[in-house]
Amino acid sequence: MNPPAEQTLLLGPRQSMVGVITSAPEPVRQADAPFVVILNAGIIHRIGPNRLHVLMARALATAGFDVLRVDLSGLGDSEPRPDSLSPLDAALADIREVLDTLQATRQVQRVVLMGLCSGADHSVIYAGTDPRVAGVVLLDPSIPRTPRYYVQHYANRLLQMRPWLNLATGRHPLWRMFRHRNCQPVEAQLEPAPGEPPLTLEHPEVRAFLQNAYGRAVAQGVRLLAVMTADRERQHNYRRQLFDAFPQVPFGAQLRLEYFRHCDHTFTTRTNQQRLMGLVLEWMKTGWGGSVDRA
Repeated sequence: MNPPAEQTLLLGPRQSMVGVITSAPEPVRQADAPFVVILNAGIIHRIGPNRLHVLMARALATAGFDVLRVDLSGLGDSEPRPDSLSPLDAALADIREVLDTLQATRQVQRVVLMGLCSGADHSVIYAGTDPRVAGVVLLDPSIPRTPRYYVQHYANRLLQMRPWLNLATGRHPLWRMFRHRNCQPVEAQLEPAPGEPPLTLEHPEVRAFLQNAYGRAVAQGVRLLAVMTADRERQHNYRRQLFDAFPQVPFGAQLRLEYFRHCDHTFTTRTNQQRLMGLVLEWMKTGWGGSVDRA
């Protein structure tokens, strides 16, 4: 079988955005499969952190899916937008222009949006506004903290502080070495980092905005795969946090959740990259209403 072919192209009405399409070899291409569009992770250009987007695109193409890795406006090789849209509105406008180009030039009718961090947020926020979006793959999306999050967060801190608690209460054999020193209270050691901005993920307006975005996507029938990593412990620390953060969204079977306990935010190790690619491929091969399952 020939390796996936790659082609650079310009997208949008101004042809100002640069992308690379990785095409599935003909023997495995499925005409009814959705087209995958991988968005920027923060300000990292289209190769992704640790070349994650390149590896993902080639793995998906080898399995029969055409993939676009794109630089949104002002990122990588793409030109800035000429208008004065906010960063979020600009990203959403860019995504629409990318999909319009794919539809006009390649007759793409269904897409799966994929993104890490801000790319995940852009994907789910956009998904409920465009019927062409059939699915989203969300890698470490923004999730408000929940009561269970705080219980686990402080429980973990207490476990980590147990030797120091022994020192503070006089049970540690080294206590006599510290008897003339003032110990910092445990409560102070467990305080959250200072300087957090007032508009956090827990702000009612932000929480409502994200809940509405997920709700629109679910109502439109979008399938969701969400993968959280333990490296983002300050934001999420258990698998079902997305369910608990947005209890009014009827996710049902449309959402699959996974939690990678021994993984950093950018999937640095080859082991975690392979685990992620295997998960995404498994999810992509089912549930599209056609003969896409090639397992």
